[in-house]
Amino acid sequence: MNINFGLTPLISLMAGILILVMPKLLNLIVAIYLIMIGLIGLFGSGALHIK
Repeated sequence: MNINFGLTPLISLMAGILILVMPKLLNLIVAIYLIMIGLIGLFGSGALHIK
Protein backbone atom coordinates (compact mmCIF):
# COMPACT_ATOMS: atom_id res chain seq x y z
CA MET A 1 0.00 0.00 0.00
CA ASN A 2 1.45 3.33 -1.06
CA ILE A 3 0.48 6.60 0.58
CA ASN A 4 1.74 9.78 -1.07
CA PHE A 5 1.76 12.99 0.93
CA GLY A 6 2.54 16.23 -0.86
CA LEU A 7 4.66 18.58 1.23
CA THR A 8 2.93 21.73 -0.03
CA PRO A 9 -0.60 20.80 1.12
CA LEU A 10 0.70 19.85 4.56
CA ILE A 11 2.44 23.21 4.95
CA SER A 12 -0.70 25.01 3.75
CA LEU A 13 -2.83 23.11 6.25
CA MET A 14 -0.49 23.94 9.13
CA ALA A 15 -0.36 27.63 8.12
CA GLY A 16 -4.17 27.78 7.91
CA ILE A 17 -4.60 26.23 11.36
CA LEU A 18 -2.03 28.60 12.86
CA ILE A 19 -3.80 31.61 11.33
CA LEU A 20 -7.11 30.45 12.83
CA VAL A 21 -5.57 29.87 16.25
CA MET A 22 -3.29 32.94 16.35
CA PRO A 23 -4.58 35.63 13.95
CA LYS A 24 -2.21 38.26 15.39
CA LEU A 25 0.71 36.34 13.86
CA LEU A 26 -0.74 36.50 10.33
CA ASN A 27 2.20 38.42 8.81
CA LEU A 28 4.77 36.05 10.28
CA ILE A 29 2.86 32.91 9.27
CA VAL A 30 2.37 34.15 5.69
CA ALA A 31 6.04 35.09 5.40
CA ILE A 32 7.19 31.68 6.64
CA TYR A 33 4.68 29.96 4.34
CA LEU A 34 5.94 31.84 1.29
CA ILE A 35 9.58 31.09 2.13
CA MET A 36 8.82 27.38 2.59
CA ILE A 37 6.89 27.16 -0.70
CA GLY A 38 9.69 29.00 -2.48
CA LEU A 39 12.33 26.63 -1.10
CA ILE A 40 10.23 23.60 -2.06
CA GLY A 41 9.90 25.02 -5.58
CA LEU A 42 13.63 25.68 -5.88
CA PHE A 43 14.87 22.37 -4.55
CA GLY A 44 12.08 20.23 -5.99
CA SER A 45 11.02 18.29 -2.91
CA GLY A 46 7.69 17.20 -4.37
CA ALA A 47 6.31 14.48 -2.15
CA LEU A 48 7.10 12.08 0.65
CA HIS A 49 6.63 8.44 -0.33
CA ILE A 50 5.62 6.19 2.54
CA LYS A 51 5.29 2.45 1.95
